[in-house]
Amino acid sequence: MDTEPLAITPETRLAALGIDLPAAAPSPIGSFRNVRRAGNMIYVSGQGPVRADGTLIRGKVGSEISAEEAREHARLVALNILTALRDSLGSLDRVAGVVKLLGMVNAEPDFERHPYVIDGASNLLAQVFGEAGAHARSAFGVGSLPNRISVEIEAIFEMAGPAADQSR
Repeated sequence: MDTEPLAITPETRLAALGIDLPAAAPSPIGSFRNVRRAGNMIYVSGQGPVRADGTLIRGKVGSEISAEEAREHARLVALNILTALRDSLGSLDRVAGVVKLLGMVNAEPDFERHPYVIDGASNLLAQVFGEAGAHARSAFGVGSLPNRISVEIEAIFEMAGPAADQSR
């Protein structure tokens, strides 16, 4: 009996990883959209560590929150980014890959492990998108973030399809 192997897509990787995305992305806290498409590029506004029940994770990294905890917060932010993408596009399979992340850590002035924290998001995106998850990135500390959240990350993705192939 011939069986065709399942295509390895972002959606199948999510399922294989046992990851269930939240039912809906957190609502924006200002006058903006979570996702905006321009040509083949998809821009996801800064997302924070918001649990599925709407609870914000707050605190200052380096004093109230450890780097390890903040790394998990960044992973949660990546899940919220993926949820916003899926809400907008209908499926993560419409994404060709991750282009860039901008990660901000609400950190004490002497905290130095910003890249380590944002790796929580980068690593998850690499698991979900495979090689197409490799991206450019900036990670830095800030004195504060909205609602005292610990981490905020914005992302840029490329759409899949014929037009996306021409942009490389």
